[in-house]
Amino acid sequence: MLNLPNILTLMRIGFIPLFVIVFYLPFPWAHLTAVVIFALAALTDILDGYFARSMHLTTNLGAFLDPVADKLMVCIALVMIVGEFQFQFISGPKSVINVPSALLAIPAAIIVGREVVVSALREWMAEIGKRTSVGVSYLGKIKTVVQMIALIVLLYCTPASNVLIIILAYVLLYVAAILTMWSMFLYLKAAWPDLIRN
Repeated sequence: MLNLPNILTLMRIGFIPLFVIVFYLPFPWAHLTAVVIFALAALTDILDGYFARSMHLTTNLGAFLDPVADKLMVCIALVMIVGEFQFQFISGPKSVINVPSALLAIPAAIIVGREVVVSALREWMAEIGKRTSVGVSYLGKIKTVVQMIALIVLLYCTPASNVLIIILAYVLLYVAAILTMWSMFLYLKAAWPDLIRN
């Protein structure tokens, strides 16, 4: 059933190819416009959840599409950031510090890997009728907010951006990766009795 929350979720999925295309356009305004599109997509995530709860419009379609849209957004943005950026810090008249892409690839791999593990865990728990044991936690919501802020800043940045802003974005991404691992541990801990049961 297509209701308002589901339409917002579908809009979020529709924003993804537009965001990717705009990001790679050879124009000076491309990154900023892509960031605006990404931020609008993130806003639909907040709104569809709010309307679904406040208007009692939860559906099976929405329950399926919402996490899919979220994971697509985050994973695609991470791939683009890792593939696009090789930052250089100019520390003196003749001194340039190259920041290895691994510094972005490591937290990106942690975040994507966690999404795979938790998605598989939720699917398995749903099969045994205990999906609510690994529902979205408050920590997971904090992780999502930190993650989205980091992604928005990194998508906006270029090698010419202010060094402090770039460092802040890196730190936020690592904080998001740590929160990601922590929330995964809590999900696994909640599901552990069922996982080890013969």
